[in-house]
Amino acid sequence: MSDHKNLVRVFVHYDGRVQGVGFRYSVCAIADRYDVTGYVKNLRDGRVELCAEGESETVVSFLNEVENGHLKRYILNINKNWSECKNEFTEFGIKY
Repeated sequence: MSDHKNLVRVFVHYDGRVQGVGFRYSVCAIADRYDVTGYVKNLRDGRVELCAEGESETVVSFLNEVENGHLKRYILNINKNWSECKNEFTEFGIKY
């Protein structure tokens, strides 16, 4: 990840039919095309949680592709919480 000052972290919760449809694997494939780190995981309540860190513009582009690409049909509701980047991750992957 580059050393720009506009690094951010976002937690996103996706509601809908987001489990059992390859959602996490698709998100990881999309993340491979962006300079983002973090994770995606299933939650017990049926939602999927995504945490991503990177440059603000890159994270926004990554989320736009997740939310407006082929996964869009599974998502009913999106909740985002933005905060400061903590540089906690070295890659993006599935968290179990």
